[in-house]
Amino acid sequence: MYEHYTALGVEQRGGELRITLQNPPLNGMTPQMHDELPLIFRQVARDPQARVVVLTGSGDRAFSAGGDIRGMYEGLDRHEGWVSNMPGSRDIILSILECDKPVIARINGHAMGLGASIALACDITVMLDTARIADTHVKVGLVAGDGGSLIWPHLIGLQRAKRYLLTGDALTGAQAAEIGLVTEAASAADLDRVVDAWAERLGNGATRAISLTKRALNSAIRQQGQIFMDLHLGLETWTHLSQDHREAATAFLEKREPKFTGE
Repeated sequence: MYEHYTALGVEQRGGELRITLQNPPLNGMTPQMHDELPLIFRQVARDPQARVVVLTGSGDRAFSAGGDIRGMYEGLDRHEGWVSNMPGSRDIILSILECDKPVIARINGHAMGLGASIALACDITVMLDTARIADTHVKVGLVAGDGGSLIWPHLIGLQRAKRYLLTGDALTGAQAAEIGLVTEAASAADLDRVVDAWAERLGNGATRAISLTKRALNSAIRQQGQIFMDLHLGLETWTHLSQDHREAATAFLEKREPKFTGE
């Protein structure tokens, strides 16, 4: 049923469907992953055998590092490639929010940029306590348009979201749990035990009630995502064309600090 996915590993464990982002070691987003993530969440929503979904990254370094800076540099003047990726980013976030099955993020390592947005769109988020999470768009001269500006304020409030989205500062899993950005943090030794406990509890619960409660809880953010994500991604595209973004991508490859001019 799920054999055709190549950027995602898919494993059925009874009523649990485990989806693994497969681009080690950092599980950065690829065009194929952009295409497959919305498809699989819409497919699993129709799968009568799947009662709960666990989303994780391959390996032990990262859940997902998000966008590839080298790829950003190579695509600075390939605007058609950038534009073609934008609907995919919108669809990834909305497909998770709209999937009526409960989705647990097993954040097994660092989650950055779009990787952080994907994790935080999930319903239950269990994060390695020493891993780091951040929306680093501003650090590469971009607007946090592919989910961060939508999701972070819902989780931790507008003022606190500004503190992190305007700086790109990272939190550890322990810090993220303390402020309510993620559900809970766990040590490496306990991560699987905690995730499995959540999967068992939600998978064996009153499926219809859980699904419809998720729909009720997500109704506002789903509506806002449908309305505002096109705007957010348009603003991110505006900054994709900026000199500051070009400088950030160049500086990263040259292993130096960027010198932003505001242009």
